[in-house]
Amino acid sequence: MKTAIDDLAIFPATKEAWTLLYQDEFLLVVNKPAHLLTVPGRHPQNQDCLISRVQQEFPNAAVVHRLDYDTSGLLVLPLTKKALSTISKEFQSRGTKKFYQAVVSGVPHPSVGTVDKAIAADPDNRPLYKISPEGKTSVTHYKVLKELPEHKASLVQLEPVTGRSHQLRLHMQSIGHAILGDPFYAKPAQHQQSSRLMLHAAELEFTHPQSGELMHFKAEADFLKALC
Repeated sequence: MKTAIDDLAIFPATKEAWTLLYQDEFLLVVNKPAHLLTVPGRHPQNQDCLISRVQQEFPNAAVVHRLDYDTSGLLVLPLTKKALSTISKEFQSRGTKKFYQAVVSGVPHPSVGTVDKAIAADPDNRPLYKISPEGKTSVTHYKVLKELPEHKASLVQLEPVTGRSHQLRLHMQSIGHAILGDPFYAKPAQHQQSSRLMLHAAELEFTHPQSGELMHFKAEADFLKALC
């Protein structure tokens, strides 16, 4: 059964520009703003996205991993077929490292821990996901970086071992500390604490597909200035 166009969600694209952090003949590292799809959506009005914007300047740029529409942060975009193949294999083998910054409700205890809960699609509430023993193995490490008592929240570092859809958002909500500004999993009051999802891909580490050099990039979240 095909989905009617009218049933598809529309994701208004931000006017905020993407930024280029690194460039060579094999790849780019960019910082995606929040409220922008990584790749085009199915609805005709969802064609404005990160890769379409980047390809206006770099026609050979390709997507090897994604960030949610609501999430900002670092992405590596290969520029050659060899780079695409090599980096894809590194992501598939979990050889890359990704660290996120997030502001969550309350303060997780213990301050350093791991959430190991399988995740499955929620067919009754698309496009949401749910914790389910029948889902795929999903593991997230977290660490409290700073308590924010004036906001009844805390800044945490999140490291996804696996890469499931909505994994970080759902894992933090499942332990009682939803990410502020989350329209899907946070309670209404937590959602309304921020005009955007307070989740940012802040660090990215991978092996350069040509030189073999270990590449490490950082970009702090723009929402930190207002909170910390």
